[in-house]
This record gives sequence, C-alpha cells and structure tokens, in this order.
Amino acid sequence: MAEQQVVADLRENCATPASLLRDVAAAMADEMCAGLEKEGGSRVKMLLSYVDKLPTGREEGLFYGLDLGGTNFRVLKVQLGGNDKHVISRESRELAIPPHLMSGSSSELFGFIASELAKFVADEEQGTSLSNGKTRELGFTFSFPVRQRSVASGTLVKWTKAFSIEDAVGKDVVAELQTAMQKQGLDMHVAALINDAVGTLAGARYYDEDVVAGVIFGTGTNAAYVEKANAIPKWEGELPNSGEMVINMEWGNFYSCHLPVTEYDQSLDNESLNPGEQDLREVNLRNVFR
Repeated sequence: MAEQQVVADLRENCATPASLLRDVAAAMADEMCAGLEKEGGSRVKMLLSYVDKLPTGREEGLFYGLDLGGTNFRVLKVQLGGNDKHVISRESRELAIPPHLMSGSSSELFGFIASELAKFVADEEQGTSLSNGKTRELGFTFSFPVRQRSVASGTLVKWTKAFSIEDAVGKDVVAELQTAMQKQGLDMHVAALINDAVGTLAGARYYDEDVVAGVIFGTGTNAAYVEKANAIPKWEGELPNSGEMVINMEWGNFYSCHLPVTEYDQSLDNESLNPGEQDLREVNLRNVFR
C-alpha cells in the first residue's frame, strides 16, 4: 500500500492537465515577447542567431561539423549533393569528454576538442586532398547560451548541464576553438556558430521547406524558430534582406509557478553544479512535454 501511495503522489505532483498547459503556454508567450523586446527582459533569452537564411535543399559541397553540447561531442564530415541527392556521404565520430575537463580551463577543453578533431580529419582525408586548395569549412554547434554579434562569433553567457569552466564565460567560443585548431596545425575555418536547436531547424529545412521550428529534448531542452525581423524590437541596425531571423529561445531557462516541481527534481538540482539555475528549469519543462 505504501508503494502504491508513493506512485499515486508522484503521478499527482507530475500531472499536466489541459488547464495547466494553457497557463504554461500563456506564461511562455509573455516571456517570449519580453525577451524580444529588450536584452535581459526575460528569463527566456530569445537570442539572435544571425541566421537569416535557412537551407534550400540545393546546397552542395564538402563540410565539417563539430557538436558540443553534453558529456560527449561529435565530429562530422558530410558531402552534400543538393536537390534530390541531398546527403551523398557522411562520416562521424563521437567522443566522451573527460570529466576533469568539464570544470577545468577553457584552453584545456578546446585543446582536447581540437586535438580529436585533427585526428578525425587526418583519418578521413588519408590519401585524399582538398580541391582548389580551399580551407576546410567547419560548422560549430555549441549548445550553451551565447550572445552573438555575427553568424561566426559569440560570447558564452553561462554554462549549463555538467559544465563549469569559469574562465570561458564572457569569451568568444569561436576564437577559443580557432586558436586551439591553429595550435594543432589544423587548416580549418569556423564558418558558422549555431545552437543545436538552430542546427536542428536548419537540418530539417534542408529536406522540407515548410519547417519553421526545431526543438531539442536531450541533456537539456531548447527551441529555435523563424521570426519576422520587424517583430524584434531589440534588433539594432538594418533588417536582413530576407526579412527573417532565426531566434534561439534558450527556453530551458523558462520558469513558471505552473511548472510541476517534485522532491526528486529538487534533489537532483541540489546535487548539480549549478543549483537553482537552468538545470532544474529544464527538468521541469521536460516534465510538461514528456
């Protein structure tokens, strides 16, 4: 009977009836508007991605990708064929990040990543050479809150998940990676810095022109969507010719009194590297969408 009561209590505490979901949706909409209005106006940061054009499905060529967003990171080489061919070939490798590097220094973390990236490139390009002497183009998916000023630069706002590297906060993560790659003698240029939610949106748009949003449910949770550029009051400067801007919501930082919080959520939060911060809120938000 005691076990049944525990299950019943947990079910009640995690319940998400339609009325609660409507309240959560309304609170999210309010936070989104506040985040678009001005910097720091909302817990939901509504970051400009500086991606104003998404793939058309006609893109061709050889590209590299690096995805850092959790306890593992992935490196990728893909040959795009465009139109009906889409992805001609794809090679990837996933590697674990040693725990001590997740709370060490910025140079140690990016040095390790660049070293493994160099090994991957060497293995994949053994016996081949780049055509026309072109520098390798790298897309960098960095799944932590960054404040961007261009499509290929961004300063780290804060770490989330299991990372806590103090000297990286406020630094341009692209510059950190670029420096680390140069030390490895790796001839590669970071062409774009994006969040994984933005990457999900872009990847899906390559196959379907009607896709307008990308959502992540993993170690954390986030969303990105296409917004009208003239509906972003905090936008400074000329509007992009496309009239659109992809917004990285960083909705993992969303909080509402309507979100269910159980004793298990609280216990997990207390043991995290950033108690009381985004980790708990992401758990709460995933509970709503589960």
